[in-house]
Amino acid sequence: MAETLKRNDTCHCGSGRKYKNCCMEKDKSQFSSKLGMIGVALAVLLGLAIAFSAFSGDSNQQNCPPGTTWSSAHQHCH
Repeated sequence: MAETLKRNDTCHCGSGRKYKNCCMEKDKSQFSSKLGMIGVALAVLLGLAIAFSAFSGDSNQQNCPPGTTWSSAHQHCH
């Protein structure tokens, strides 16, 4: 299993400098970029799911009490 570099360890790039003074910021920004892309993908999928549910079938139909029906024009039960 790979060991996690600490701030004062020698950098993994082979420069001989401390990790905090060499590649630490670059490694963090790559990780943040990946998290950002995952967040955007999840937002797009959620938006597609909401759009699909809004446009599929008679999704405006509500659970009305017995003896009443849903009025799409008025958005309530009659």
